[in-house]
Amino acid sequence: MKKYGWYLVAAMMSAGVMMWEAPMVSYAEPIAAQSAEASETEEDEEDTGDGIASPIVEVANEDEITDEENGPDLAIQAAAQAKAKAEEEARMAAEAAEAMNNRRKNLVSYALQFVGNPYRTGGNDPHTGADCSGFVKYVMQYGAGVSMNRSSSSQATQGTAISASQMQPGDLIFYGNGSRINHVAMYIGDGQIVHASTHRTGIKISNWNYRTPVKIISVLG
Repeated sequence: MKKYGWYLVAAMMSAGVMMWEAPMVSYAEPIAAQSAEASETEEDEEDTGDGIASPIVEVANEDEITDEENGPDLAIQAAAQAKAKAEEEARMAAEAAEAMNNRRKNLVSYALQFVGNPYRTGGNDPHTGADCSGFVKYVMQYGAGVSMNRSSSSQATQGTAISASQMQPGDLIFYGNGSRINHVAMYIGDGQIVHASTHRTGIKISNWNYRTPVKIISVLG
């Protein structure tokens, strides 16, 4: 009986030792592992040589900023704007010149339809007969929307005086005896005019200098 009791005591003591030692190992191992990880982390952070270096953020110097990043300077912008403005003005001028050229062509085409019709003193309608100033007044009114005076001498006071080298289709040429104006014709280009000439010839085409011009004007601008 005594022998059996001693065995029981020894077994209980062994179990107590095992229970005591097991927690010590389970708590000690995590602490040791954390310590090792901390040491490794400290070594990695301090390694700036052959290991992985800490990232460095570089800030560009203001003097190093390029024009592409900062945009063109004011002088370049001003030059670009001036160029764009000049190009736009040139485009608009070209369109205006083309529109005026078409207007002149249309006016000449309108006037030429009356070639061969009769001359009539005091006549105002080239369909039935007109004199020189009546012909010009009618054609300018209905071919270009320009209002003209009735007599050739008063028509010569309208518009802008120009030289022979500046003549364009649709301009008016005046003739006379000396300085006195007594005839008007319309320039149609290529050195020619259309006009209500005489009772015998009616409305016809002639060379612009078949007589010496007294004055040339532009009423179309």
